[in-house]
Amino acid sequence: MKYFKNFFAFWYDFIVGDDWTVAVGVAVALAVTYAVARTSVSAWWIVPSAVVVIFPWSLWRSIRKG
Repeated sequence: MKYFKNFFAFWYDFIVGDDWTVAVGVAVALAVTYAVARTSVSAWWIVPSAVVVIFPWSLWRSIRKG
């Protein structure tokens, strides 16, 4: 059981890391990309746009805390 706990703890720390809001933002961007890709609209621009918004926002929050 300890193996499974350590395994999931590693993946949680790897994916979520220090800022859970970034992980949620990326997950939302991927879900929106999937939804848009199912239509006839090009969806390649959604994830890069999300990164352009999420990264500075996360950086600003980190600087403001410190």
